[in-house]
Amino acid sequence: MNNIIEKILDHRSVRSFEDKLLSAKQISTIVECAQAASTSSYIQAYSIIGVTDPEKKAKLAELAGPQSYVENNGHLFVFCADLHRMDIVAEMENEDLTAPIESTEKFMVACIDAALAAQNAALAAESMDLGICYIGGIRNDLQQVSEILDIPHRVVPLFGLVVGYPKKRSDKKPRLPQANVYHENGYQTDKQTFIGQLEAYNETISDYYEQRTKGKRKETWTQQMADMAGKKSRMYMKDFVEKQGLKKQ
Repeated sequence: MNNIIEKILDHRSVRSFEDKLLSAKQISTIVECAQAASTSSYIQAYSIIGVTDPEKKAKLAELAGPQSYVENNGHLFVFCADLHRMDIVAEMENEDLTAPIESTEKFMVACIDAALAAQNAALAAESMDLGICYIGGIRNDLQQVSEILDIPHRVVPLFGLVVGYPKKRSDKKPRLPQANVYHENGYQTDKQTFIGQLEAYNETISDYYEQRTKGKRKETWTQQMADMAGKKSRMYMKDFVEKQGLKKQ
């Protein structure tokens, strides 16, 4: 156990922030830490957009939910899968890179690179005793988000990351049993073992909600997931990604 591990294990999403902006130094350090993340083949296939304009933040907050904490925070970062840079590389080097840029593999690389950079940024922020929350809601309407943020061809906004001084810290949510997530030498495929692990987790989550809400919520994790997965959401995504010139092959 050390300070880094303690900080990682103490993570929880924060959705209520003090009315205090991050300093330029804090922002720069968080981005520098994001850039220190591993990247496939040195492509660095992501970009980060910091949103400080109050009107733009308000519009993004509305599109994302509405979620007030997208507007009211210390800083809003938007992480993007970015292969626009590779178009510039192709032009500079007089090469036709269309086929690899438009491949599903390169799109996966860009998404993974962005996620790795974002988690580094999140850990850096939390190490400063700041709170963070990922915002998947910006994918509710990527066309409007793209217009607000001047997103070019071959770039897809993936998620936001709000950072700030916590006004209220949420309770820490119990994660899945490690045995349900970590498999050795191959995927554990025994269905009854799998079900047993999830049933035990259901009890943990139901107890967590019941205590947190004083009996107002008692649903299980599998109930939550079935409800969430049963709702069609963001079904336009394939068309949008292809329109941006990605994942076409």
